[in-house]
Amino acid sequence: MKYLVSLVLLVGLLSGCSNDPTGDAPAEAAAAAAYGAPGPKSVTVFTMVNNRTGRGGHSALLINGSQQVIFDPAGSFRDPRLVERQDVLYGVTPGWVQAYKSAHARASHHVVSQTIELTPEQAEKALSLARSYGSVPGAFCTQATTAILSQLTGFQDIERTYYPENLMEQLAQRRDVQTAKLYENDDGQVIDAVRAALLAQQP
Repeated sequence: MKYLVSLVLLVGLLSGCSNDPTGDAPAEAAAAAAYGAPGPKSVTVFTMVNNRTGRGGHSALLINGSQQVIFDPAGSFRDPRLVERQDVLYGVTPGWVQAYKSAHARASHHVVSQTIELTPEQAEKALSLARSYGSVPGAFCTQATTAILSQLTGFQDIERTYYPENLMEQLAQRRDVQTAKLYENDDGQVIDAVRAALLAQQP
């Protein structure tokens, strides 16, 4: 009974992670949408933080390897212009990165971005793990994110957790992390922001 109550509380706390109602794009579409971003190889952990409680509502990974993708486990950021396959978003240009963050930043939440530079080998491992992980069930976004990170060289000390703010705090202890926060004072929901994401039209 105690386990059941804990599970119910966990699902309620992580309600920002929800099952994706859309279908997966075919592998050919994902390959055709590949976008190679400039700059150093890196991984960025996005944490959506409740402005009132300080609790995390969702975790996701921006991976800049041979191509740039967002691993959005159990996420709700979906748009017909963006190819999604098994919770990985393909064709992620800088405009789409900004649109993703803007979609989640609103009156109730802000977005914390924690970026760490990687070697090309680390970046390719992260990309491979994200692409092969598979669709993630609701409330398991941070568990999936930490499962990928903890398999990378130099990240083995990342402890697996279900709580986005716990992962955020773990990464904050690293000397090589660069942190940024995005606040937006609007009342839109994620799907509303996606439909209006004119930022995504930018290269």
